[in-house]
Amino acid sequence: MSIYAPPQGKVCYLHADADLIVIDKPAELLSVRGRGPEKADCAITRVQADYPDALTVHRLDMSTSGLLVFARSKAAQRHLAIQFEKGGVEKTYIADVWGSPEKPAGLIDLPLGQDWPNRPRQKVDPDNGKPSQTRYETIASHDHGARLSLTPLTGRTHQLRLHLAAIGHPILGDDIYAHADALGAADRLHLHATSMRFRHPAHQNWLSFEAACPF
Repeated sequence: MSIYAPPQGKVCYLHADADLIVIDKPAELLSVRGRGPEKADCAITRVQADYPDALTVHRLDMSTSGLLVFARSKAAQRHLAIQFEKGGVEKTYIADVWGSPEKPAGLIDLPLGQDWPNRPRQKVDPDNGKPSQTRYETIASHDHGARLSLTPLTGRTHQLRLHLAAIGHPILGDDIYAHADALGAADRLHLHATSMRFRHPAHQNWLSFEAACPF
């Protein structure tokens, strides 16, 4: 098992007001505490050092970088959580994948469920899996394949990583779902939450945020 060694440095705040906080989370930093004291350092504890009232709204995988939202009250947390759960948040990710999809744009529609004997892996499960959909669009090419813009229409665990692996185009650097060549093609998971749009929990106006892709 690898040792948890999160990157150090100041939190990159993109927005903070009386109701919510948005940061650009670095790769390899947990969103919330893991099991054991060695995994106490995480995005929420770092933010709470500056904003003690910060509350978790959603999560990014440890190896995924990008936009992460926190609430500053229980009411704001409920409002934002409902938007995330009901598909009210528009999210876009950037991913570098192995190979190029035959169709430059499309919809991946594969039900996903937990692979209990192999946790934390998930699996495509046509019989018992939850409906899961991801839109993709090819935006560039690179030496190993394509750079895609991804829009998750649902929010399942590992959805983007598993969907792309399932269609034969795993994300570079994915230590769970990529084959050896794709894993070795990058020094980190090439998945980044680059843009997000949602309604402010207090005044209901639309807010838009962007975080530049670091790879």
